[in-house]
Amino acid sequence: MSRRYDPERRQRIIDAAIRVVGHKGIAGLSHRTVAAEADVPLGSTTYHFATLDELLVAALRQTNEGFAKVVAAHPALADPRADLPAELARVLGEWLAGDRTGVELEYELYLAALRRPALRPVAAEWAEGVADLLSCRTDPVTARALVALLDGICLQVLLTGAPYDEEYARDVLGRVLGR
Repeated sequence: MSRRYDPERRQRIIDAAIRVVGHKGIAGLSHRTVAAEADVPLGSTTYHFATLDELLVAALRQTNEGFAKVVAAHPALADPRADLPAELARVLGEWLAGDRTGVELEYELYLAALRRPALRPVAAEWAEGVADLLSCRTDPVTARALVALLDGICLQVLLTGAPYDEEYARDVLGRVLGR
């Protein structure tokens, strides 16, 4: 039997892993569950990803793009005349108002780095990437503080189920920026 050429298979496996984590959590992730979700042979998942950590790294890298894309898509964040705390609070509100399942999934994969050291560099890439985007408006240390604050606000909203308070976010972001 000849091998079927399937250049999209690796991506389908990553997408399937993200869906599995979204439905069952990281505890439900296995090569077998991903293969079933992606409708590929089990050997395909292990061919492309020898370990679950490799698969999780690829999934985390892909999901990390969500918030960074939202930030990058707002040119006002780079505009020195724009009110940075207000713009960041608005962007965060838009992100949290979107598909909450996607935001929760990003954080589940992000927080998996606590127990899976292979994921830590990817989690750090996310924080550094967003800080780099914000560094055009402030110094690098303050940019990192803003990322930490944005991260904390997101976690509080997700974990408590409380509605996002844009005014509060704008106020505390302004305090970090000395405004």
